[in-house]
Amino acid sequence: MLSRVADSIFWMARYMERTNGMLRLLRTNYVASQSEEKAFSWRSVLLTYGDMQPRQIDELEFSSQKVLEHLLHDKENNSSVINNITQARENARAVQDHITKEVWQCLNEYYHLIRDRHLQEQVSFGDPLSALDTLIRHGMLYHGTVDTTMSREEGFNFLNIGKFLERTVISADMINIKLAEVNYNLHLPSEAPQWRYLLYSLSGYEFYMRTYRGNMQPDHVLQQVLYSNLFPHSVVYCLEQISRYFARLKTESLPENYDQLEFLIGRLTTNVKYSRMEVNEGKYLQQFLMQTRRELLEISKSFSQYYFGYS
Repeated sequence: MLSRVADSIFWMARYMERTNGMLRLLRTNYVASQSEEKAFSWRSVLLTYGDMQPRQIDELEFSSQKVLEHLLHDKENNSSVINNITQARENARAVQDHITKEVWQCLNEYYHLIRDRHLQEQVSFGDPLSALDTLIRHGMLYHGTVDTTMSREEGFNFLNIGKFLERTVISADMINIKLAEVNYNLHLPSEAPQWRYLLYSLSGYEFYMRTYRGNMQPDHVLQQVLYSNLFPHSVVYCLEQISRYFARLKTESLPENYDQLEFLIGRLTTNVKYSRMEVNEGKYLQQFLMQTRRELLEISKSFSQYYFGYS
C-alpha cells in the first residue's frame, strides 16, 4: 500500500474517533449543565478542545450554548466537530479506491449533516441534546458501516491503529478533564457526580453498573477506565488493540521500521498495564496521564516518519 494511502486512512479514522469522543463528552456536560443547581463550568473542556486564549475562555466558561456553538460549528476552531468531520471526509476522498462505497457515502452524509442549517439552529436556539444525539447516531452508523463493509486488508489495519490510537488519547483526555474539574481530588465521596460523568463520557456507565452492581467507588471507576480489558474505551484495551493490528503489518513492513514502532507500543502498553493508581495518588495520576499522552504522540509521529514517508 502506498504510504500516502495508509496516511489518509489512518487520519480518517483518527478524525472520526475524535468526533465521536467529543460528541459524547459534550452531551454529558450539557446534561450536567442543565441538572446542576450552580453554574456549570466548561473550562476544562475549553482548555482541551477550545483553541482559545485565556480571556476568551473566561468569557464563555459558563455559557453552554456558546460553548456548544464553538466546539461543534466554529470553523475557526481547529478542534471543532465540523472541522474534524471535514478533515475525515477529505482524507476519505483521497482514498476512495481503498475504502468501500458505503463508507464514503456515510462520511459524505455526515459532512452534510453537520453543516445542515436546521441542526445548527437546534444547537443555538432549540434542543441541543437532540442535535447531539443525531450526530452521535450517525457516528455509530459510520463505525458499523466500516465494520461490515471493509475488507480485512492492510488498509483496515491502518484504520484500526488510527482509531484506537485516537481513542487512547481521548480516554486519557476524558479522565484528565473530569479530574481537573475537582483539582485531582480522588477522595470525592462515592456519590459525587464526577465519577458518573466520567463513565457517561466514555460510554461506560452501564458496564460499570453491571460489573460492580451499582456500588460507585472511585477505585473501581479508575480500574475500569484505565485497566479493564473488557471495556472498549479503557486505556489498556485500546493499547492492546493497537498492538494487535500493528502486528498484522509485520510482513509488509521494513524490519527496522517495524522494530522501532513495536518497541514504542510495547513500552507504553507495559508501563500502563503494570501501573496501579490508588485514590490517594491524584497528582501522580495527572503526571501519569500526561506522560501517557506524550508517548502516544511519539508513537503517532513515528508512524508518520517510518510508515507515511514524513522525515
